[in-house]
Amino acid sequence: MATSIKRSKGSQSSLQIGTFSYWIKIATPNSVSGGFQVYSNTVENDNNRGYWQYTSAGKWRMVDNDASGTHIQLRTNRLFRDSNAWTHIVIRIDTTQSTNSDRVRLYVNGVQETSFDQTDYPAQNENLKIFEGGQTNREYMNRIYGGSPQSANWYVSHFHYCDGQSYGPDSFGSTDATTGEWSIKTSPSVTYGNQGWFMFKDDASLNDDSGNSNNWSSDSGTIQKSEDNPSNIFATLNPLFYSADVTISDGNTTAVESSNNWRSAYSTLGVSTGKWYWEAQISYQSGNEGYFGLAHEDHMNGYDVTYGGSSQTAAPNRGGYDYLGYSTKSFGIYSNGNQDYPSTTTYTGAYNASTYVMSFALDLPNRKLYVARNGVWTNASNNDWGSSTFNASTGDIDISGKIPASGFVFPGFSPNESTWKVNFGNGYFGTTAISSPQQDDAGLGNFQYNPPTGYYSICTKNINTYG
Repeated sequence: MATSIKRSKGSQSSLQIGTFSYWIKIATPNSVSGGFQVYSNTVENDNNRGYWQYTSAGKWRMVDNDASGTHIQLRTNRLFRDSNAWTHIVIRIDTTQSTNSDRVRLYVNGVQETSFDQTDYPAQNENLKIFEGGQTNREYMNRIYGGSPQSANWYVSHFHYCDGQSYGPDSFGSTDATTGEWSIKTSPSVTYGNQGWFMFKDDASLNDDSGNSNNWSSDSGTIQKSEDNPSNIFATLNPLFYSADVTISDGNTTAVESSNNWRSAYSTLGVSTGKWYWEAQISYQSGNEGYFGLAHEDHMNGYDVTYGGSSQTAAPNRGGYDYLGYSTKSFGIYSNGNQDYPSTTTYTGAYNASTYVMSFALDLPNRKLYVARNGVWTNASNNDWGSSTFNASTGDIDISGKIPASGFVFPGFSPNESTWKVNFGNGYFGTTAISSPQQDDAGLGNFQYNPPTGYYSICTKNINTYG
């Protein structure tokens, strides 16, 4: 079910001045026909409302109108298509300004946006519908009044509305002195006014963190908390690089293939050294078939790789077979425990008879992969499932013959009439939360099983420290 939330507005501090600030990660760009509304406020009917959205083409667009027509319509030339990054947006509105382009200003990651393909600014001192209150349940996120909740695939964090205040982006973010990147201010010093609010500070609560108690309520679906945030990005499946016939959903953590075609999905973040941990749950539609494994960067881009016994130059996601182990620079284990191509060497026990949670521990310095099924790790002595206690000298799988020693390595999953629900640390298998989450040694990630000592979740903080 698509998720949306709502609130009833009271008396505003101002109908002319206000600031919105939010961080957004659009997991699947251009995924919703007609686009999706992040925020909307409707006063009476479809002709009296203000909202902003991302269009189906990937542009940011703001509209404010009443029965007499549209008073604001701004649409960027910029396309928002980065599915791995968080973006900071500030919408600064002050219709008392003498210069029309200063009455509505958009900032992206701290920089004012000046390139628009449509610009209709409000008149000076005009009251705007996006601010107006007095109606019941007309303020929405991920919905517009009179419409349905949308199946958009996005994350949002640190969402502020400052009623009657005009703030620039430096009130909510700053440039990191070391990296030069635009970074979040988690506790900005701002005034919220009568109807202002601060949502999604550190959790998925619908309570207002501004001190105003301007709380929201559920309209449909359930808000899910993500460990992924503007300060620390966790790996997910890559919606811009995966095989044909694979459907990716649930914030890019679920991969489904339903047509008996061998295809794959890969992580957004690769690693080149260090020790890493992740999990995935597999379930089957028919045939009990699937692969898990690793792909070297050359497998991803089709460089100097043989696929299925014949040389080809096209990257695997452009069509044709693509399962882990099919190329000379990828490694995959089939659901019966065998490395299917180019040999049938048995590495693990089977995982093809039920719904299992698979755990993976990758030791890149020593070129080893360890695998567990429902918390029981592989036993190297009989290539079957052995002990719930991780032992680096037991059950290690040598990947050096398939994965080159230099370059980036990406976890991958090949569903075949099956479903992989991947957890790189966000704490969910699909939409089901892990009940008693375990963290890595850095205190990061939420996992079903305890990561082995010295193995870390694949996220930007850990890669910066351990990778």
